[in-house]
Amino acid sequence: MSSRNLLLLSNSTLHGSGYLEWAAQHIKEFLGSKNVKRVLFVPYALRKMDSYAESAQKKFTSWGFELDSIHKAQDPVAAVNDAEAIFIGGGNTFQLLKLLYDHSLIEPIQKRVLQDGIPYIGSSAGTNVATVSINTTNDMPIVYPPSFSAMALVPFNINPHYIDANPSTKHMGETREERITQYHEIPGSPPVLGLREGSLLHVTGQKVILKGLHPARLFRLGKQPEEFPLDTDLSFLLD
Repeated sequence: MSSRNLLLLSNSTLHGSGYLEWAAQHIKEFLGSKNVKRVLFVPYALRKMDSYAESAQKKFTSWGFELDSIHKAQDPVAAVNDAEAIFIGGGNTFQLLKLLYDHSLIEPIQKRVLQDGIPYIGSSAGTNVATVSINTTNDMPIVYPPSFSAMALVPFNINPHYIDANPSTKHMGETREERITQYHEIPGSPPVLGLREGSLLHVTGQKVILKGLHPARLFRLGKQPEEFPLDTDLSFLLD
């Protein structure tokens, strides 16, 4: 796993800014450090893939990178095998994972990222599928993938768009923390990192650093939730 290079974003769009703007510098430095010229985009999390890919292409082109969308490739597996870098965007996690299975892309992406070391960027749903499973996604199961097991590019789960409980609200539904705690009633369930809006993980080999705008909240089986500030080394999550 020493060649692993991941940038895992909680979200693509932050309130008051445009698509990927909050993470622009992180993405450009991440890809530039690996001399990436062309990015393979996976738009499977949304149904309107043409317009989704067009938005991603405009943004990456403005940064000086070329971008191809896998949904236009005749052979998606070959496209992954030829990719310099992979970016999987947000949308519905269940739909995204189903199409990754349908196109037999789980193992090819795992190999390219974990063995070949090509850069991987995930945002929201694209971050969910980079983890052990999609059991801690916030999305509705609009389709049914063959399994909830994801690509396990990291050995823990993430809850993108993590929201803290508001003590002044009159809403009596479950909080995000309560739902994750319920997930941890399952024996052997992995840690879950709550990534707030505007936060990301930079994973290089066996090193994990929290970046972005906000601290993260970590949930582990049998332990109280913990808060970790920006720039914290979370490499222990890879153990």
